[in-house]
Amino acid sequence: MLYFEKSQPAPKCLEIEKNKKDGDYKCGKVLSRLKKDFMNKCYICEFTPLSINVEHFRPHKKDKDLKFSWDNLFYSCGHCNNTKLAKYDDILDCTKLEDDIENKIKYILNPFPAESIKVEALNSEESTVSTKSLIEAVFNGTTKMKKIESANLRNFLLKDIEKFNKYIQRYQNLTDSNDKEHFLDKIKSNLDKSSNFVSFKRWIIRENQSLLKEFGKYIN
Repeated sequence: MLYFEKSQPAPKCLEIEKNKKDGDYKCGKVLSRLKKDFMNKCYICEFTPLSINVEHFRPHKKDKDLKFSWDNLFYSCGHCNNTKLAKYDDILDCTKLEDDIENKIKYILNPFPAESIKVEALNSEESTVSTKSLIEAVFNGTTKMKKIESANLRNFLLKDIEKFNKYIQRYQNLTDSNDKEHFLDKIKSNLDKSSNFVSFKRWIIRENQSLLKEFGKYIN
């Protein structure tokens, strides 16, 4: 998970729909705004979703204010939304800069390839520990069906990380400046927030001092 800035103000239709008996919080430009704000990625697994959900970050439990609150609507995939449900009420909010989520959650891919994903909470705050537990549940599975979904998700992750590592290796082994520039562009693109699984890629850079020195400036 990483920081995404939520666009403001809220879509006007939300207030209108809130006052209806069976109002729809996916009204008007809600979906297109969320898609743009979250760069068309699920905010939890950071993968472009095949099944899109508009998720309530805090369970609304029939509270209309929460149900139609723009700040409470997030862009997620079906797998992550169904894993989270109402079990993780107190997690870090990736739309709040002050939650500093990238410096509180460490993504671990060691050994690689991994049959399960490990995430480390970098402090003992309840929201950080809960976020760590949610991310591990998403990538490792909690039920028989979810474990299959998680394995499929990890396959996408590992293929993406393999390509990222190859870009780094090619960049480091080449001498031709034009070829190096090509692979540098690939590396920069993979470190951009719009890239799938970017938190894993950024921690690969952060954990290696030589890589951090060379590519750290592209983590924004």
